[in-house]
Amino acid sequence: MHAAESIANIIKQAESILLGKQTAVRQAVICLMANGHLLINDLPGVGKTTLANLLANLFGFEYQRIQFTSDLLPADITGVSTFDARTGAFTFHKGPIFSQLVLADEINRASPKTQSALLEAMEERQVSIETQTRSLPEPFFVIATQNPAEQVGTFPLPESQLDRFMFSIRIGYPDAEAEKQLLKNRDPRSRLNQITPQIELDEFLRIQSQITDVFASDALLEYLQHIISFTRTSGSFVTGYSPRAGMAVLRAARATAFLDQRKEVLPEDIQFVLPATVHHLRSRERNDHIAEEILNSVPIP
Repeated sequence: MHAAESIANIIKQAESILLGKQTAVRQAVICLMANGHLLINDLPGVGKTTLANLLANLFGFEYQRIQFTSDLLPADITGVSTFDARTGAFTFHKGPIFSQLVLADEINRASPKTQSALLEAMEERQVSIETQTRSLPEPFFVIATQNPAEQVGTFPLPESQLDRFMFSIRIGYPDAEAEKQLLKNRDPRSRLNQITPQIELDEFLRIQSQITDVFASDALLEYLQHIISFTRTSGSFVTGYSPRAGMAVLRAARATAFLDQRKEVLPEDIQFVLPATVHHLRSRERNDHIAEEILNSVPIP
């Protein structure tokens, strides 16, 4: 059995619980395969937390949820050292960041100082606390949920934070048929405890290493380069794709090809992942069709 079939089975099971959200589920799984962090930006009650719980259970990851609030402190995330009078030494108590999958729930309700506690962890897979550097588990993923900026009590994520998320996706309201099924059946969250891991950790790590071997031709790289250049020079954006964001698009495209059991990346793979990566861009005008504008403006070589 091709390794991608194990991942396809996970996607199928997730879709049976998060009804009518095939694209969001596929995007989320591709992001994890490509070793990226995921931002889910949507209204309350559409399944953001359910999706994070679902992925943690299906992949068998060690999981912690952090509820971000205005009074949350950086130490509440990374951990703290306390003095033990009996031993005369400090003992470090790990924070919830020391998990394979961390759900940062409502991340934009915390202050910018607390949000920044995730920066090093997301980029370096480590945290520096009291002059010591401590490694995080492998694999390590952050799935953050974010409420719309117009809601009360939110702090916009800085660009340095946004750039560390590979994908930003929306789940959205279910269509009529999916919502009918939700109303007829039990709340999907009631099924989460019944889910068992569908893949061994070693197999998942092996899949991640195989994704880097998916071939990307010079023509494909040229196409991606032209897309990156367009975001920087077209005048439509205040800031274009950073080098880190460009490499993230390629990793995600490779993961998409791998999931489809192909050995080579196609332009269609870049076109599929691109809408989930436009959060890296600052448009000069409010535009809900940024990805469409880019893809229509950059021809395939």
